[in-house]
Amino acid sequence: MLELHSLRKEFDGLVAVRDLSFRLEPGDIFGFIGPNGAGKTTTIKMVATLLDPTSGTASVDGVDVVRYPERARPVLGFMPDSFGVYDDFKVWEYLDFFAAAYQVPRANRARLISDALELTDLGSKRDSYVEMLSRGMRQRLCLAKTLVHDPKVLLLDEPASGLDPRARAEIKDLLRELRRLNKTILISSHILPELADFCNKVGIIEQGALVAFGEISEMQAKLSGHVLEVQFADEAEVLAAQAFLAGLPSVAGVSVTDGALLLTYQGEPGKEHEVLQALVGRGFKVSAFSEQKTDLEDIFLKLTKGIVS
Repeated sequence: MLELHSLRKEFDGLVAVRDLSFRLEPGDIFGFIGPNGAGKTTTIKMVATLLDPTSGTASVDGVDVVRYPERARPVLGFMPDSFGVYDDFKVWEYLDFFAAAYQVPRANRARLISDALELTDLGSKRDSYVEMLSRGMRQRLCLAKTLVHDPKVLLLDEPASGLDPRARAEIKDLLRELRRLNKTILISSHILPELADFCNKVGIIEQGALVAFGEISEMQAKLSGHVLEVQFADEAEVLAAQAFLAGLPSVAGVSVTDGALLLTYQGEPGKEHEVLQALVGRGFKVSAFSEQKTDLEDIFLKLTKGIVS
């Protein structure tokens, strides 16, 4: 549904985006992660047909956005990180304006506007003036504007920026609903724990280059080293258990943290329970045994160096 191939953008000798290539399928929610200045917004603007790439290309639903931008735009919905609103418009007028700009037939506009308002929970604000809306409601209105022509691919640049926790939760629920509608969504954000709640794929960009791309679960498994945490009913057993575990062929290393053991498992997947069986068999009183997941912030910190262009 969205494919980038060697996409590159240079500004007066500065390489802002370095030959990006990745592919998203229908229904994917893709978290596009990177520090400020990494090239996220530049990439999104090229996909949205607002910037011409220096080289490479991108396609949406099989349409080349560089060669055929007019054909690509009806498939795309773009929500920028900062957007203008017309304060003297009513909410429905604002959406009608953009529906007309996307050449939605007049006969279809009323239904599509109602659908967008219902989806973004703005139905009660239909006749309110835009200037009277809170920031969170304006964010939802901008998302409704992005949806009013029923695009297949959504490009959302920091949609939760500046929102309070309740408004962010509402945006998250809305994104889950859009995924159920089989929309393909690219979303850039710095709120990494929340991205992990609803994204199935992530890409990490630094200095314009894609340093990682894939399923979140795959990245977690690859980078965590399959870490297991073991806690004991009797803390006096910790050091003895550490020495015992260090001798098991399925354990690569063991460390003590806050009275618990963290061990790197390198045995056969699905047989982690054998480590627990070995401990219990030697008489250790295990009170908790769990796999320690690497979260999205850990992945980001491990793969990036904090360098900006």
